[in-house]
Amino acid sequence: MASYLQIENISKSYGPKVLFDHIGFNVNEGDKIALIAPNGTGKTSLMRILAGKDKSDSGGQIKFLKEIRIAFLEQDYDFDPEATLLEQVLAGSKPFLEHLDAEGQFDYEHRIVRILTEFGLNPQAQMRTLSGGEVKRVAITQVLAPEADFLILDEPTNHLDIDAIEYLENYLKRSRCTLFMVTHDRYFLDRVCNIVMELDHGQVYVYKGDYANYLEKRAERIANYNAETDKVRNLLRRELEWMHATPCARTGKAKYRKQAFWELKGRAEQAYTVRQVSMEALEGATRLGTKIIDCYDVSFGYEQTGSREGLVERQVLSGPLDGTEKVLPRDGDIGQHYLVKDFSYKFQRYDRIGIVGRNGIGKSTFIDLLIGALEPTSGRIERGESLKIGYYRQDGMQFDESQTVLETVSNLGLLNQFLFPHDMLNNPVSKLSGGEKRRLYLLTILMQQPNLLILDEPTNDLDIVTLNILEEYLLDFKGSLLVVSHDRHFLDRVVDHLLVFCGDGLIKDFVGAYTEYRSFIKDYEAQQRKQARIEVTANAGRTNSSRDRDQNPGGAPPAKKRLSYKEQRELDQLEADLEKLNAEKAAIESLLSSPDAPYDQIRSASERYEALKQELDEKEFRWLELSM
Repeated sequence: MASYLQIENISKSYGPKVLFDHIGFNVNEGDKIALIAPNGTGKTSLMRILAGKDKSDSGGQIKFLKEIRIAFLEQDYDFDPEATLLEQVLAGSKPFLEHLDAEGQFDYEHRIVRILTEFGLNPQAQMRTLSGGEVKRVAITQVLAPEADFLILDEPTNHLDIDAIEYLENYLKRSRCTLFMVTHDRYFLDRVCNIVMELDHGQVYVYKGDYANYLEKRAERIANYNAETDKVRNLLRRELEWMHATPCARTGKAKYRKQAFWELKGRAEQAYTVRQVSMEALEGATRLGTKIIDCYDVSFGYEQTGSREGLVERQVLSGPLDGTEKVLPRDGDIGQHYLVKDFSYKFQRYDRIGIVGRNGIGKSTFIDLLIGALEPTSGRIERGESLKIGYYRQDGMQFDESQTVLETVSNLGLLNQFLFPHDMLNNPVSKLSGGEKRRLYLLTILMQQPNLLILDEPTNDLDIVTLNILEEYLLDFKGSLLVVSHDRHFLDRVVDHLLVFCGDGLIKDFVGAYTEYRSFIKDYEAQQRKQARIEVTANAGRTNSSRDRDQNPGGAPPAKKRLSYKEQRELDQLEADLEKLNAEKAAIESLLSSPDAPYDQIRSASERYEALKQELDEKEFRWLELSM
């Protein structure tokens, strides 16, 4: 595999904080690399340097070994709220459109429309009508549409629902692009990437293989490092004895040996520690009574009037929240609409529940009902007297940024367990990275010692290291847990059943892990498709039987319909076409699953595959009609 990109001797610091120092690595064509590091250690800075958005402090070299096109997904996406989705993506694609002729621009626009549609978005909708997750899909469309050679993606799954994550996952698995990304989604990482790169203590370590291999090899590296550190400590002990035993005035105490002593001392203090979440440090949860939250036939909904072209009035249907509010319109929003309908459930002690569903379906509204921020339009909610709720909100992060880390969270054990070392404790909050602030905000919730912990998308903006620590804490948490998340790995580890938001206010309880739920849904959908095919065949047979009975009222067994010469010729041609099309379909599936197929063949095959399936369906249905 040809080398694609060479990085040599690049560094980045902010004030006294060194993010990385004189690092280098290679990227080969076709590599799909996941970069892992704690928040605040330089992941985004490194990506911005690779994308040409920032510069190395030490000069260094970033050398692409061939002329390639680069597309960069940043975490923040600037957009024109009045533009349509298609206009927005086209506006952000100007560098890629400049050298295309009219036919190329037409194909590019068609590709944008296809990706937006596959993401479940209307290309003619206005940007101002979108939720945060929908804006993220538009940003990803802008990155995918150019079919660039090198994709640099900063947390691409943040704010996406699981359907969108799986669409992107499948797209990147099939793509021949070279990929460099930061993600906290470990299932996504495993299914897309073939290399894990770790940025640790300012240096880069590369592991070929999946996430499990990374964990194993990293543990070996740390064990070897600590073994070397133990040797250094023993050597340091002997040097220290020499320093104490030798008179200061003795000329034999060479300057170089004293310098070596201080270097050894610094090396000896750098051993890694395996972080275990201590329940004593976290102080546990407030004692929980037998009654948590009981819901009886709870509904929450509204009526909408007005035009989709302008602002729409939502009218709460009934109850203590009667009134109207101005909101932005959405397709299908005209008329009565429920976010929660006839929901009954008694939350139990030590419940560990995941809440899943697409963006905008009502999950956050449901939580607001549970905690009392909203009142149901019908039904009732009863809460236990000893209930103490800790609620980690997506938009709830508020700090006095002039305070230090230690002034914000005073529990030293908690700070240490969640990766705030001693040298960070006196830093003002304003100096923290976005991910470090998220981590600190989480600690302010845990400090409250809640007995019902509600986490709304906790994995957004948290790094994998912090997520592992949080998961260990939640597995030992002595209270009830509600998690809204699109992180499949996180859900599988910390919850044991799901509340699935199906739309139109319907909420179903599914007992099992998230991957079990997805497997169940896929099996169910496959069965539904099979049943639909059976019904089509049966209906065609009943139609022919009815026609035969009309022509043969005596009740004799109907004879197979005699085809005309033209119909027989059509049937023969259909059989030949179906054989040819099925062979083509098998060949395309083989090509798409091949890791060595040329990129241009993969692209054209993907486009042909969807049209081919539709053509097969149409010809099979006509063959059934003629064969009855």
